[in-house]
Amino acid sequence: MKGIIGKKIGMTSIFAAEGRQTACTIIEVEPNVVTQVKTKDTDGYDALQLAVGDKKAKHSVKAETGHFAKASTAPKKFTKEFRNYSIAKSIGETITLDIFAEGDTVEIVGTTKGKGFQGVVKRHGFSGVGEASHGQHDRQRAPGSIGNSSDASRVFKGMRMGGRMGGDRVKMKGLKVVKIFAEKNYILVTGSVPGHNGSIVLIQK
Repeated sequence: MKGIIGKKIGMTSIFAAEGRQTACTIIEVEPNVVTQVKTKDTDGYDALQLAVGDKKAKHSVKAETGHFAKASTAPKKFTKEFRNYSIAKSIGETITLDIFAEGDTVEIVGTTKGKGFQGVVKRHGFSGVGEASHGQHDRQRAPGSIGNSSDASRVFKGMRMGGRMGGDRVKMKGLKVVKIFAEKNYILVTGSVPGHNGSIVLIQK
């Protein structure tokens, strides 16, 4: 497996030679530094720890500073592990967009936008109760009955109700690499990617 840490920039569209329009997401991928190499002998599994995004030393604890010093790099904001990496790398080396090529199929992991506490209409797509006419009631967006008073006399676990929405870790599969701008560290992939603009995503091949 190959992977790298990127930052979602936003969405755009590109046009094919025949005029077909494709919606794409722009992801900025700065060179990732290998800050740790894990092996089965020492850690029980094979993995590469990558880091990206410079961080001020005064905002780092001594443990972080010492950890990144082993890789001869400044403290970083984000670190992620990629297991069973298919490219042999040593600590301190960098990984760039060169691991991808136009036409590759990738998976992208991100955290969806947090919506806060939402009702059942927005969270689960309920249609509401009754008609909103002539002031008959103010419960148009209510969930309706949630239990069975004649038999179980309780609310079953898993009942769809209002609650916190969003903020979930989501993996998008089958996205295609449309274009790579190596000089700008940009990669364009088809479709949408979870998260707000500026959020961190993991691109895996």
